[in-house]
Amino acid sequence: MAARFTQDFTAYANEAAEETFSLIRTVRVYGTEGKELGRYNNWLEKLTFVSCQESLAYGLWNMSFHTLYRSMQVFAVMLGGMSIMTGHVSTEQLTKYILYCEWLIYATWRMVDNVSSLLQAIGASENVFQLMQLSPSDQFLSKGVKLQRLMGQVQFVDVSFHYPLRPTVPVLEHLNFSIEANEVVAVVGLSGSGKTTLVNLLLRLYEPVNGQIYIDGFPLRELDMNWLKENIGYVEQDPQLFHTSVKSNITYGCNRDIKMEDIESAAKVAYAHDFISSLPDGYESLVDSNLLSGGQKQRIAIARAILRNPVILVLDEATSALDSETEHHVRGVLQAIKNDANAKRTVIIIAHRLSTIKAADRIIIMDGGQIVELGSHNELLVKDGLYSKLIKLQADFLA
Repeated sequence: MAARFTQDFTAYANEAAEETFSLIRTVRVYGTEGKELGRYNNWLEKLTFVSCQESLAYGLWNMSFHTLYRSMQVFAVMLGGMSIMTGHVSTEQLTKYILYCEWLIYATWRMVDNVSSLLQAIGASENVFQLMQLSPSDQFLSKGVKLQRLMGQVQFVDVSFHYPLRPTVPVLEHLNFSIEANEVVAVVGLSGSGKTTLVNLLLRLYEPVNGQIYIDGFPLRELDMNWLKENIGYVEQDPQLFHTSVKSNITYGCNRDIKMEDIESAAKVAYAHDFISSLPDGYESLVDSNLLSGGQKQRIAIARAILRNPVILVLDEATSALDSETEHHVRGVLQAIKNDANAKRTVIIIAHRLSTIKAADRIIIMDGGQIVELGSHNELLVKDGLYSKLIKLQADFLA
């Protein structure tokens, strides 16, 4: 138990230190250095207490053992000497007895000491054993169906979902809608309405609690996910870039042969080519947290998705960090995708900035994990429902 607490408190202290250093800008801005230091010291104090208790117990064990051991030696010599004097045992017999006792006691001490070390190792590796006993997800075990040609039709049938740690809080409830191939569909709603969860289910990062998701009429869980992900482009709200070159980040996950012209073309479509060219080493520049702004990271992520030439393109708040001019250009890209007969692509847009999704074929309005409105921009404005209210609120905010 002590070994388990030692490992846990050490992990918590390291986590507090790592989190503080990774968010050092936020800590400095809010002046919470003392609070974070106190949080770190709190775990160290608990670790010190457990370590002292463990050391005290081990010390008492050693002291008790050696005291008993030496007492038995004295007792054996005194009793043996009296037995020799009375003629009950010989000197040879007493010597053998004492040596046997020495070996037996020493072996017992070594065994108990090794058991203590073994218990410490078990406590340190308990979480590892728990992870090893978990079964891998089906999407990594099964080799599912690979369609000859992916069209991009998506259908949610009676889909419900809640997170495992919050089974009583439904996130999505009985969703029923379909997205036709080559259609541009936007999903809009207040924060917490389930928009991003819907995308996570489509990417099979989670499994629905009830219902089924279909791609081109095939259940999602029956498709080969590695094959499907090669045909899906995803741009998240806060894209994570690797600490490699800009070129490597754009080509990340693209298995086909890529030429430099293809990379530059994708970057130009995402309006990232100009700022990439201005970097010290251009496309070979190393990406770090201080080199690129949030909007630049998003444009690189958009270029990465475009380079894959996906059949299904998912944009989860992909323009949230873009300036107005760049967002205007990206909206132009979406309009071009919609109007290009050769670009067979289904586009799903998650957005708070409603100006991004006016050109969508259909707009899905979500509230409380359910679809409350569905239609085009003009149709929803006529209904004067939640979408119309959101448009007016955003217009009043920008006024």
